[in-house]
Amino acid sequence: MRSDVVGDGARHERRVRVSRTVSFERGDGAAAVVFRAVRTQGPVTRDLLPAATGLSPATVNRQLQVLDRLGLVKERPDLVAAGAIGRPKIPLTLDRDRFCVIAVHIGALSTLLMVADLGGRPLQTVAMSTPGGSAAEALALIARRAALVADSFTQRVPLWAGAAVGGIVHQDGSVDHAQLGWQRAPVGEALEDELGLPVSVSPHVQAMAAAELLLAGADNTTGTDLLFYVRETVGLATTIDGRVQERPGNIGHIPVRAPLLTGLPQSTLQEVVGRKIFDDAVAAGADPGELHDERARVLGEMVALVRDLINPDRVVLAGHVFAEHRHGLAPVQAAFDAASGLPPIELSPPRFGARVQEGAAVVVSLGALYADPIGALQNSST
Repeated sequence: MRSDVVGDGARHERRVRVSRTVSFERGDGAAAVVFRAVRTQGPVTRDLLPAATGLSPATVNRQLQVLDRLGLVKERPDLVAAGAIGRPKIPLTLDRDRFCVIAVHIGALSTLLMVADLGGRPLQTVAMSTPGGSAAEALALIARRAALVADSFTQRVPLWAGAAVGGIVHQDGSVDHAQLGWQRAPVGEALEDELGLPVSVSPHVQAMAAAELLLAGADNTTGTDLLFYVRETVGLATTIDGRVQERPGNIGHIPVRAPLLTGLPQSTLQEVVGRKIFDDAVAAGADPGELHDERARVLGEMVALVRDLINPDRVVLAGHVFAEHRHGLAPVQAAFDAASGLPPIELSPPRFGARVQEGAAVVVSLGALYADPIGALQNSST
């Protein structure tokens, strides 16, 4: 894949860089603060940004000059309010047209390939079955498909690529994924080799929490959020004061009691939420409604257990297993309320809804830019 160098318009093959994991946080540098204000509040005029950012007018103007030169923000004279006079009244917005990022979500069964703008808006999404075979073969195919999707946007300059993946992500961007049989699978390296872009790789549950923080309109940078994800994998992520914590999030090993589903006095959470366990129990004559009730009880009690340990301000439940009951989240909420020893709290669905996997992948590709827009552009172009 070939693309323009940021800033000089020349054509060249980008150098491959060492793949890396990403830290999800609301950047506190001046450029990041100004960029976030324009991104989330735009169209916004210069004279309003000092109050919105807490920075001096001089600092705001210096950052805007750099962000404008890099092509991240732009003035919109066409949006000037009637009667407004002078440059401070010209609205500023994120430049959504010049750049793009490439985003990949690799699941146990399916993989999503996306192109998104700098605001996180998907421009194109392509789904494929996650390839079998060796990790090297699977990743080579995913990377080639991602390059084909990216190459359809010939008028945009790609800045970064990101991959959200189940399993354990190492600092070099390699992944251990038990369900796919991957050990140290070079996810970051494979994407870099094919795309010629800097690549970030993240566990997908942490990325989902980051999407809630950075993309879905959350405006509170204090307190603690707790996100649970239950689908083919079971995991959790915590966000504390505007930063997603980098702790391992797999909780499928937690022991639970679900005799109707498993026929055993004790099982693991991963076993209980599996599709095969449910289908086998139905085939053996169990009532599907009672099985859904039992699974909802197990999930509600599990969420209550972790909630009582961490005491978050908000609890988010993502993944279709939470929504499979005919009454939706209500039975999970009831089991949670009965099991928790803390004051009542309402369990929430993700702000991205059914598109939480897309949001997770996109935010991985944007995380470095949002945390340090100037540094990310420099890394992307050298």
